[in-house]
Amino acid sequence: MSAEPVTAPRPSGPDAPIPTPQVADPRALRRRRIQGAVIVLTGIVTILAWGIGANPGDASFAFSSSSDTVHIPVLSIPGGPTAIVLGAIIVVLGIWHLVRGFAQPAMKYVTAAVILLFSLAFLCWAATGQPGTPIDLLGALQLSIFAATPLILGALAGIVGERSGVINVAIEGQLLAGAFAGALFASVTHSEGVGIVGAALAGGLIGALLAVFAIRYAVNQVVLGVVLNLLVLGLTSYLYHALMQQDAQTYNSPSVLAPIRIPGLADIPIIGPLLFDANIIVYLMYVLIVVVDVGLFRTRWGLRTRAVGEHPRAADTVGINVHRIRYRNVMLAGLIAGLGGAFLTIGAVGSFSANISSGKGFIALAAVIFGRWSPRGAVAAALLFGFTNELQVLLSVVGTPVQIPSAFLSMLPYVATLFAVAGLVGRVSAPAADGVPYMKN
Repeated sequence: MSAEPVTAPRPSGPDAPIPTPQVADPRALRRRRIQGAVIVLTGIVTILAWGIGANPGDASFAFSSSSDTVHIPVLSIPGGPTAIVLGAIIVVLGIWHLVRGFAQPAMKYVTAAVILLFSLAFLCWAATGQPGTPIDLLGALQLSIFAATPLILGALAGIVGERSGVINVAIEGQLLAGAFAGALFASVTHSEGVGIVGAALAGGLIGALLAVFAIRYAVNQVVLGVVLNLLVLGLTSYLYHALMQQDAQTYNSPSVLAPIRIPGLADIPIIGPLLFDANIIVYLMYVLIVVVDVGLFRTRWGLRTRAVGEHPRAADTVGINVHRIRYRNVMLAGLIAGLGGAFLTIGAVGSFSANISSGKGFIALAAVIFGRWSPRGAVAAALLFGFTNELQVLLSVVGTPVQIPSAFLSMLPYVATLFAVAGLVGRVSAPAADGVPYMKN
């Protein structure tokens, strides 16, 4: 018969030690208060500026065009009161976060809700500027996806590279190289397909340069990315002035990719025209979003990629070739970003101009951080930045209750990027080995 373990009685009485209370992390508490204050301030601005500052009358929104199979009636709501209600909801969310605090996994949904409510309130305010003229919300959303396509492809490139442990600041250069090569090859061969392939290969070439210098020679990856961006900017600008401007008909007149309407799916109200009436690069983007997301978290390749990005020494000890994985992924990231560059020329404008990327690579890099190195989060962030980019066009056409200078409208994408990353995203952690060269013993 085994003896029962004897447990010493817990001391009691006035001399018993007082249990130490669990104290919250001061940094987490301070971060929560800052986030809550930002949300409350956002709600107050929404109430005062977009609610009380709105013109009297209704805000009208159109969700379909005359060519759609199913026509949705125009939605009219009281602009000012609706914005006040939306702002009050934001204030309540902020106060709750200040007092009780949302769990960290829930904060991404709270952030998304705050951004959505703020944007809807802003549109209600803007719609009261032109009474009786509805805002084409469907068209604005279509243009948002249009503007977000190179950002999404650039963000996917950033995720693939950084999940492997290589910082990809050269997304801007990869987009620019892809845009130049896409326009050049499509013009010379009179084939948009050749232009797409050429653009992807050009982006892959920049990715290969990044891989060689970052992995083999252990060059500082941030500095290297900046240098590659400047190299591509100088080279494409020179070739544009020396070649394309001299004979634009031969070297800079690609055809624009025609939209491909998917029968049945394109007839679904709102979603159909929004997602299933686009060109081939947009459909390739849909496929890449799924492939990268599933590949990273559901496949052997993804497991090895995340392993070399988090702990390359441990991955090496179990037989994973760290350098080979990083080389392949960085070049694959370049191919994806080059495809985004093709969209800037043969997918949208129909010609190349100097510095046509205009900082989109850096916004894509911000989307990677805002999305916490997750394909789904990065796509959501890129759509947000694309919406703010098209909002300046929408407001300049529709008009607002108060005239906004065009210079301020052009700042919207970058201001939204700054506030999203610095204000609401909170503390994020990159893959542990991101930017750290691996030197095998």
